[in-house]
Amino acid sequence: MTMPSSAPTAVFVPRPVPDPELRLFLMHHAGGSHLLYREWLPHLPDDWEVCLLEAPGRGRLAGRSALTEVRELVDHVRSAIVPLMDRPTAFFGHSMGALVIHELVRTLALRGDPLPFWAGLSAWCADVAEERIPAHTLPTSELRSRVAELGGTPRELLEDIRLWELYEPVIRADFQLVDTWAPDGGTPWPAGVTVSVFGGSEDAVAEPGVLREWSHREFPGGPEPRVFQGGHFYFQGRVGEVVDHLVGDVRAVLTTKAP
Repeated sequence: MTMPSSAPTAVFVPRPVPDPELRLFLMHHAGGSHLLYREWLPHLPDDWEVCLLEAPGRGRLAGRSALTEVRELVDHVRSAIVPLMDRPTAFFGHSMGALVIHELVRTLALRGDPLPFWAGLSAWCADVAEERIPAHTLPTSELRSRVAELGGTPRELLEDIRLWELYEPVIRADFQLVDTWAPDGGTPWPAGVTVSVFGGSEDAVAEPGVLREWSHREFPGGPEPRVFQGGHFYFQGRVGEVVDHLVGDVRAVLTTKAP
């Protein structure tokens, strides 16, 4: 079952697979889109149906207003994916995407919806609390510098003033979503969902030590983060290596849960 291409939703399936072994849902970072994962597709198994998630305000959903609250974005994603969870599913999110996946899994559990058997959280954790001024409140020049500092954004977007003006409202809305989120301490992580945590050795936002402490406290079994050489977008230049680890983690859990 795949979403019809004539009805854009949060889910884009670039490579429909008849009777897939599983569906892997991938959520992008703040200011990004499903295009973040275009280089990942050749490295993923052919019998997996890859479902790219997209927030409003960009790509196929450019005509919709960008959302500024995590709960709104979680509901946007949830309404699109629940009908697709009729077979084994796994989630992965990077940075803002990891925040969305974290809250999405808890929401699915709270509402009695189907759950993924695995979730990968990359370059984000609930313990990340920067002392700097929240990015969404920065003047334009400082916001552009902050985005450049993080990496992961095409140079032409940062250097072309007209292009930047086009995308700045979306980037600012995404940062507002991240900056204003706070853990509620209510719904615990469901024990049946295995977690892998990913990060970069030089990431100044989600430092490896912070990821480790949070992972050990937050999840059953306290998984040790997989730390790759690099910054916030550590997978740039080593997509094959990172995806191989992702696939290995997913397969290891899928094997244990096979009937």
